[in-house]
Amino acid sequence: MRNFVVLDAPSNLGLRPPAPGTVPGCYKLAGALREQRIVQRLGAREGGVVVPPRYDRGDWQEGDGVFNAAALAAYTRRLADRIETHVRAGDFPVVLGGDCSIQLGASLALRRIGRYGLVAVDASHDFRHPGNSDRIGAAGGEEVALATGRGQEDLTNLEGLKPYLRDEDVRFFGIRDAFDDDIAELASLKMPVVTVGDLREWGAGALARATAQAFEVPQLDGFWVHLDADVLDPTVMPAVDSPDPDGLLPDELVALLRPLLASPHCAGLNVTIYDPDLDPEGTAGALLADVVVDAFT
Repeated sequence: MRNFVVLDAPSNLGLRPPAPGTVPGCYKLAGALREQRIVQRLGAREGGVVVPPRYDRGDWQEGDGVFNAAALAAYTRRLADRIETHVRAGDFPVVLGGDCSIQLGASLALRRIGRYGLVAVDASHDFRHPGNSDRIGAAGGEEVALATGRGQEDLTNLEGLKPYLRDEDVRFFGIRDAFDDDIAELASLKMPVVTVGDLREWGAGALARATAQAFEVPQLDGFWVHLDADVLDPTVMPAVDSPDPDGLLPDELVALLRPLLASPHCAGLNVTIYDPDLDPEGTAGALLADVVVDAFT
């Protein structure tokens, strides 16, 4: 049994403001899940917090590249330091975000150690880059592209380790079936995509077990699981910045996560995007905590 370590990464640097003069509330995710006693329920050790820089886009304008880029680069290195320490010690980090840009910290940490894959459990592919979009800016919708070396050098080539992930080592689960153009691009790059419809047709548990087994090859040292709360249907998880319809239900998500997290090759998990500002009663946060805890049982 590996030791679970809960580490907070409450960064919102990678999202656009939800309204003028405001900042994204997903930086409160970690605190909300801690209120649900997630540390105690997982039997985890305390990993503390990696405090992010101030959210300040300054005079950034569309066309200027990724906003908060310098702060993101600095934060990615610091978060990677903490994750690397735990992984090398044989711990299992459970990283509570934050927006999806925190996944860069995990990818950089694992790239320092060896070659790792990524299982992205997400409603969207977070693969926006200069080759497919003229609206680059929010790293929280671009982190997989950045991690695979697409985008500006100050984020894609930290420590000269570009790319942090190889295309063929990335797997996507839970993308909405309606996102045909996104799926076509990923397929052309030989990045496997399992949509919500695929999961229901073939079975979440069976597909997850097959994926975990596929990572058991000598070329790979393991894999990381990235969980974006928006993979859940908005009827049960409305507290996200992009609540797209036709998502997974809680039992389906648990069935998907369990075989992945149980694999001895899984190096850790991060949880992102849930925004307590959009959940005044805390019901969505309680559900998300239940999903994470149940996925480890």
